[in-house]
Amino acid sequence: MMITGTPADAAEAYAVQDALRRSLVLDEAGPVPGTGRVTGVDVAYDDERDVVAAAAVVLDAATLTVVEEATAVGRVSFPYVPGLLAFREVPTVLAALARLEGDPGLLVCDGYGLAHPRRFGLACHLGVVTGFPSIGVAKTPFLLRPEPPGLERGAWSPLIAPEGDEVGRALRTRKGVRPVFVSVGHRVGLANACAHTLRLAPAYRLPETTRRADALCRRALREATSG
Repeated sequence: MMITGTPADAAEAYAVQDALRRSLVLDEAGPVPGTGRVTGVDVAYDDERDVVAAAAVVLDAATLTVVEEATAVGRVSFPYVPGLLAFREVPTVLAALARLEGDPGLLVCDGYGLAHPRRFGLACHLGVVTGFPSIGVAKTPFLLRPEPPGLERGAWSPLIAPEGDEVGRALRTRKGVRPVFVSVGHRVGLANACAHTLRLAPAYRLPETTRRADALCRRALREATSG
């Protein structure tokens, strides 16, 4: 499913979000960790110039080497509204993904999936509009405050929604280092999402997909606004 145009206001964006949520697939396990391709996506903003830069970095899932990368730069087309961040980011991210020559495989977003107040964060939104499996790996929890996981790498604690559902996990990717917050986006199970995250973070707290996409989108923004 694709979306066209930019919502006129928050009310219209909520309606679009509700419509897209009906296409969310939550009963697939997803790709096997360490196989195929994984693509990190991230954005950087220049609020003064109203510019956003997006990056898509494709890694070989087995070796974590970069296979392909692409960027796109555009205007911020939607105001900041908590819970509707995807409408600011998705158009430019889609433009970056469209410039890839190969299949991106699993999409890894620097943000949330189901661990979102409306159960439809950036990873869900991007997964539905592209059709690709997707997960969200966030640096901080959004509203939900889990119990700290154990200190060992791979330890986790659940992110529990007010309704009582597990919508994500606080996952320790390095011993004694602050956890990341993993949630399902589209066409991937939660345990598998955590397994992918650990596989993608062999040496640092954040997945290599996120680290590389973050650096690339910042560089693209600097180049776009240097004049």
